[in-house]
Amino acid sequence: MLTGEYAVLDGAKAISLPTKQGQHLSVTNQRSSDLTWKSLDHKGNVWFEAKISFFDFSVVKTTHDEHAEKLTKLFKGAVRLNSDFLSKWSGFKATTKLDFPIEWGLGSSSSLTNIVAQWADVNPLLLHFKINSGSGYDVATSAADYPITYQLIDDSVSYTEIDLEFPFFDNLYFVHLNRKQSSEAGIKYYLKTAKGRNELAKEITTISEEIMDCRDLKSFNKLLNEHEKLVSKSLRLSPMGTEFFSDFWGQIKSLGAWGGDFVLATSDRSEQETEKYFKDKGYHTVVKFDELFEFHKNLATAP
Repeated sequence: MLTGEYAVLDGAKAISLPTKQGQHLSVTNQRSSDLTWKSLDHKGNVWFEAKISFFDFSVVKTTHDEHAEKLTKLFKGAVRLNSDFLSKWSGFKATTKLDFPIEWGLGSSSSLTNIVAQWADVNPLLLHFKINSGSGYDVATSAADYPITYQLIDDSVSYTEIDLEFPFFDNLYFVHLNRKQSSEAGIKYYLKTAKGRNELAKEITTISEEIMDCRDLKSFNKLLNEHEKLVSKSLRLSPMGTEFFSDFWGQIKSLGAWGGDFVLATSDRSEQETEKYFKDKGYHTVVKFDELFEFHKNLATAP
């Protein structure tokens, strides 16, 4: 999510970008009436396994209770939306594989919702809202080919694919903070703590609309800085740039749930100098825009 974190819950227009890395699902039949589930990381190593009974959606065995409960919740929601799904009581072996390191937090849960929805032949957002309380922007993004604007007003969702024609894509970096932040916990904190939420949503919407028309890095940095100040004031939290990167020459913007996963960094200096700055501070995962996204290349080659 480029803009709109937290405030999207109160109707702010958010900008979200789909990564070229995702999650894949393969399914085969098996004779039993159970689901045998296996999740692989980007290197092909198993990080989660479970066996779930389709008789009552109970967890027969698992390597992680919380993950297994979320999985059963997902299947129960899918069946409520499509009663024909799993109605023949045949068993399945299902395997998922991530394209990215799991600690990156690029949406393993939202992309899972999307691919299970495809399997069940149901709307991914309807499935999300059946079982979760988040805005759903990440589920919509996982199904998109291009950046989207996403807005949730009075339980009505509006999202549209957009063109982001930034001339400064090469100046954008994503820096992993060596820790993961729970989106669910972040949402709870926001709902409990944030002040002036309606006004915040309006101001963030204005910034999102201005960013879509932005064509120079200086203006982009100014808008990101305004975004950080607004959310920081509402949450009563220090932005990551202020707390950890106060001597950085570019702009730092928190992404998603503040305090973990990635931040966006803009830099008008060389790639070598930019990476060295973060690595000297102990942040060794510095990912250039091209490593995560490719939609801008499609725009560049479009007739």
